[in-house]
Amino acid sequence: MADVEIIATYKLANINRTKLEAIIHKFFSATKLDVEIIDRFGKPVKAREWFLVPLFIIDEVVNKIKDGTISDYYYDPASAELKR
Repeated sequence: MADVEIIATYKLANINRTKLEAIIHKFFSATKLDVEIIDRFGKPVKAREWFLVPLFIIDEVVNKIKDGTISDYYYDPASAELKR
């Protein structure tokens, strides 16, 4: 509902997009941005696709998804790092 600046893109192959999105949402659930926006019809919409995560963490998570080890980690928002 607003313009965004793309700061990174990633290529992943042989991954189910629906499962990938579910993994990302679950992994970063504690950092989901709690914001409500009024749409063009004047109705409130809760944002569900925005997370407050540093780019270097996203890079690490993508690499863990690629190598299949993502399930061994969780994201700690207090320290801004991945932990086993």
